[in-house]
Amino acid sequence: MRGTVVKLDRGYPLVRSEDGVECRCEHATSLVKGARVRATTGDVVEFSMPAGHDKGVIEKVLPRRNAFVRKDPAERSIPQVLAANFDTVMVAEPLQGISIRRLERELVLAYKSDAQVIVLLTKADLIEDETELAEVRGLVERVAQGTDVLVISANDPASVEAVRAKVPEGTVAILLGKSGVGKSSLVNLLVGSEVQATGSIRERDGRGRHTTVSREMVEIPGGGCVVDMPGIRGLALWDADEGIGAAFSDVEELAESCKFRDCRHENEPGCAVRAAIKAGTLAPERLESYRRLKDETEHLRKRDEEAQRIRSRTGHPRRRRRNN
Repeated sequence: MRGTVVKLDRGYPLVRSEDGVECRCEHATSLVKGARVRATTGDVVEFSMPAGHDKGVIEKVLPRRNAFVRKDPAERSIPQVLAANFDTVMVAEPLQGISIRRLERELVLAYKSDAQVIVLLTKADLIEDETELAEVRGLVERVAQGTDVLVISANDPASVEAVRAKVPEGTVAILLGKSGVGKSSLVNLLVGSEVQATGSIRERDGRGRHTTVSREMVEIPGGGCVVDMPGIRGLALWDADEGIGAAFSDVEELAESCKFRDCRHENEPGCAVRAAIKAGTLAPERLESYRRLKDETEHLRKRDEEAQRIRSRTGHPRRRRRNN
């Protein structure tokens, strides 16, 4: 049988078959021992229902058209796939207390997936100063480099409908953001009922408490599906050059005009990037972030290459993670 993984939590993957029947599944022994791919939310899988077995068995994970990947926080040099086969990544950041550095990292990972990317500025109802709201939105739009930026308020049904329009029927969106930015509340607004638990709001900062512990596909009435991702603290990059290029297209476009192809944008003569910073058309913080993320990616690449060399010499297989 064939089906789609619609939920992944601390237990076993929940698979929905092509005829709509849902069942908990475990991975076949061959997948656990011999493959690097484990089923994640959004994966299309082939599974069986052995007689006398209380769970289905996932026999095969079909090729993914895309994936949201970060470095596994529990391993030195292994990627972790958090979702697969989606059309849109919605990056949620709060208007109050927004972290531009985190947003840049989220955008890099989102662009790397080759999906449509949208930035959602949540909890606009907590900001009374329209000038402050406009300033934050302007800053985010400069960082987002042409990516759509939507301001979301629980008190403004039109803002919620604007998000719904981005997830038409037959499509899947993943909702990414740290704990407390209002992702579960937004899902409830999109669905029109309390399908996701939400934490209480702290009076001192207006932030919610982390409640989502699974990655689950939720159907939007009259629309597609949205995957409410648990709040992710660590967003270490993995093979992210393409994502960095998209997230920092302003820096890379300038770099094409540098005198030297291998320009580090430090003290080299004819550096178009440094010239733009001096002219005030590029913020120095953009170059700093670009360098930091490029260096991180290069460091991880070298560490992975070294790990592969060690494995090839010793013959020891890579230690498997328990899930992805």
